Amino acid sequence: MTQSRVPFKGGFRTAGAIIGVVFAAAAQIASAADLRITGIEEGSELYETLAGGSLLVEQTADDADPSPQEVVAAAQADYERILAVLYDNGYFGPVIRITLDGVDAVDIPPVNPPSQIRQAVIAIEPGPRFVFGPTRIAPVAPGTELPEEFATGQTASLGVLKDTVGAGIDGWREQGHAKAELASQELTARHQERTISADLRLDPGPRLRFGPLIVEGNEDVRTQRIIDIAGLPEGQVYSPEELRLARERLRRTGAFNAVALQEAEQIGPGETLPITALVTEAPKRRFGFGGELSSLEGLTLSTYWMHRNLLGGAERLRLEAEVRGIGGNSGGEDYRLSARFDRPATFNEDTNFYALTVIEQLDEVNFFSRQIDIEAGITRIASEQRTYRLGVGLRRAETRDAFGTNRYTLLTLPLGVEFDYRDKELDAKEGYYINATVTPFVAISGADNGVRSYLDARYYKSFGTERPVTFALRGQLGSVYGPDLSVAPADYLFYSGGGGTVRGQPYQSLGVDLGGGQTVGGRSFVGVSAEARVQVTDAIGIVGFADAGYIGAEEFYDGSGEWHSGAGLGLRYATGIGPIRLDLAVPTSGPETGENFQVYIGIGQAF
Repeated sequence: MTQSRVPFKGGFRTAGAIIGVVFAAAAQIASAADLRITGIEEGSELYETLAGGSLLVEQTADDADPSPQEVVAAAQADYERILAVLYDNGYFGPVIRITLDGVDAVDIPPVNPPSQIRQAVIAIEPGPRFVFGPTRIAPVAPGTELPEEFATGQTASLGVLKDTVGAGIDGWREQGHAKAELASQELTARHQERTISADLRLDPGPRLRFGPLIVEGNEDVRTQRIIDIAGLPEGQVYSPEELRLARERLRRTGAFNAVALQEAEQIGPGETLPITALVTEAPKRRFGFGGELSSLEGLTLSTYWMHRNLLGGAERLRLEAEVRGIGGNSGGEDYRLSARFDRPATFNEDTNFYALTVIEQLDEVNFFSRQIDIEAGITRIASEQRTYRLGVGLRRAETRDAFGTNRYTLLTLPLGVEFDYRDKELDAKEGYYINATVTPFVAISGADNGVRSYLDARYYKSFGTERPVTFALRGQLGSVYGPDLSVAPADYLFYSGGGGTVRGQPYQSLGVDLGGGQTVGGRSFVGVSAEARVQVTDAIGIVGFADAGYIGAEEFYDGSGEWHSGAGLGLRYATGIGPIRLDLAVPTSGPETGENFQVYIGIGQAF
């Protein structure tokens, strides 16, 4: 392929060396100098593409008044970047001449620039645009998807050539050929036809199997545990997906700040490929706290302490404490203490063991309870988005509500599934989320046998780019099957109202009315919520929302219960950990509340 030559003082220099300062540089100094740009139509696609590839454009965005030295240095640093942009758009014969006060930009010493730049002239002749002539890449693994742009008549882009080679190599790697590479390339430019023919040859290399995993960089986490957690299938056919999964398993333990899996340069004995795991351990201990404020429910404060490598095998111990209802008007203050132990890769690389103890006191508007839960089980991580839970627990509680005081002991079998296909956990704009739990319980004393179930489903969809709008929907279903309302565990029953269900309605204001001012929770629950989130600026968003909730005495929804609803407006301010949320809501239907509005403050979207 030929390369254009452009005159400069004292000789000639290739386009790659003199493409230097582009309009981005000119734009940078236009505020202080007379600027003329010729050869490219301002506002055209090529103009915008070149400007987007220039370092000077980035500099202009951050510094509106650069020094002459900065202008010259950034211009000279742009040479190869802009040439690459032109080549990527099919322009292989450009002629560019740029002068600053009549001096060629490439001839200005960056360490001794002029004290002031008064005039800049940029003259660009991109030349004709080339397209692909005959194209071929071989051999290609079955099922490989090549870029559609790699075809006769399409723009001859270096980026397309790179993507095509990358797709071909990836196709062979997915078949176990870890050392696949580009063996040769033949590119022929025909200037009269303005075409470039491409003939690419790949060398798949042998089909390899995983060799041993070699661990480096660990200090406190045992080497064998790292091998067990990674779960790299030694002896099986090489797979890039298995490498990615092994990396993800090590990262999700939280025991490492950095994880890298490196393939050996040389093939091992028996056509195996040794892998080296380079890890950097995270600090073993971590402490954090949080808070949330509601005008009715009051202040919630929480804190935790965590050890990430308790026994030397990336085991995690997390201690938490929470106080809710401080200064609120939703009953008394609630307290919760918990301790959770997690051991990754207990039965296999994707199955974790957990043990949990929770001590809790709930002083709610319509009931009071103290309970202790002891639970152990497994968490099966089927994929990054799908998780399943199975446990066995013992629950001892004392409750007091409109039916009186009850003491009970339950043997529980908590089952759960979580599908998380959101793009962001605290500020989702696309995807969906489902969390479902089913807890059969056997009464050892003080209650009847039954099943408690709960479903939380959310969906997100965004439209637009300049001021995007996100529509968010949420549905909740709950049921307590088995025991009559009078003997059902009071803390298993459902209420509606407040930040987690219906904003604008007082906390747990909707239950089953027994008459005489007595209210208890329901055995069935339905909640629906909708939000429209408008991004006004990069940092500020506004939200309109409406919530509704239903509580019934029946085991499953049949419409015999009662609905209430609320609506309002919210303000969001983006931070590095998630948006700060301020919601103002009013009741719109349901029993008379006597309240005008409710205020909710927290971090992250409401759902």
